[in-house]
Amino acid sequence: AKMANTKQPPKVPESLLKRRKHNEEARSKRVKANLLNKKKQQDKKRVIFKRAEKYVKEYRAAAKTDINLARQAKKAGNFYVPAESKLAFVMRIRGINGVHPRPRKIMQLLRLRQINNGVFVHLNKATVQMLRIAEPFITWGYPNLKSVRELIYKRGYGKVKGRRIPLTDNAVIEQALGRFGIICMEDLIHEISTVGPNFKYAANFCWPFKLNTPLGGWRRKYNHFN
Repeated sequence: AKMANTKQPPKVPESLLKRRKHNEEARSKRVKANLLNKKKQQDKKRVIFKRAEKYVKEYRAAAKTDINLARQAKKAGNFYVPAESKLAFVMRIRGINGVHPRPRKIMQLLRLRQINNGVFVHLNKATVQMLRIAEPFITWGYPNLKSVRELIYKRGYGKVKGRRIPLTDNAVIEQALGRFGIICMEDLIHEISTVGPNFKYAANFCWPFKLNTPLGGWRRKYNHFN
């Protein structure tokens, strides 16, 4: 008679069992983290959408108020003078040759180191004086909401750890300005266009805009005394 096969199946090494267990735990943790992250992203999307809606209502209400005040003034035979803008967009129009140290220092402070660079500036007594000193080398004006939005969406770059990063994702903005409650493009546009309490940080986060010369070139670059 044949003897029964008493051979035991080969034992699985303990290290392999541990590795399998560890891999399973890591996989389950990863799945949970992904689900949590997905939920967070969905919640954030809702918040961003609600904020955008709120800003649109705010902009429309402000425009409506201006129109109503202008109509009332016209009806009474007066003129409606809107409030002075607190926001300016400043652009450098001259190069580096023969620049006096004072305007050069002011343009450095405004981060206008290259020709055709542009930045948003909060207008107050000090900044207006600075702009007047640097006048022959810069041009500036008051941007409306449409201009601010187009500049940021079309030519907007952020400063992240000293690097110029394109604003293609809200995560870039949240990483840099999340602590100020600015988590998306619409928050950034609102903060800059309304010159909010965190304007300084929002404007500084925006890398100086690299613009082009007007089509056909400048007609004439005036001196401050012309």
